[in-house]
Amino acid sequence: MTFPWKYYESDAAKLLGELMLEKPEISAEKHKGLALWWDRTLTPDELKRAQESEVRQQAYVYQTKD
Repeated sequence: MTFPWKYYESDAAKLLGELMLEKPEISAEKHKGLALWWDRTLTPDELKRAQESEVRQQAYVYQTKD
């Protein structure tokens, strides 16, 4: 017995699949962008700056300061 929902593909998934077939360079650009912003190591100076600039959050966010 086959289940029809098992093979369902949304319109958005179809669109993205067709787009990736038409323009495979999109994947390379995506990886390039990820490497630029996320997949990198911080220098000790950058890490120190990030830690020093962190602002502590209150225990209850919506509590007003008297």
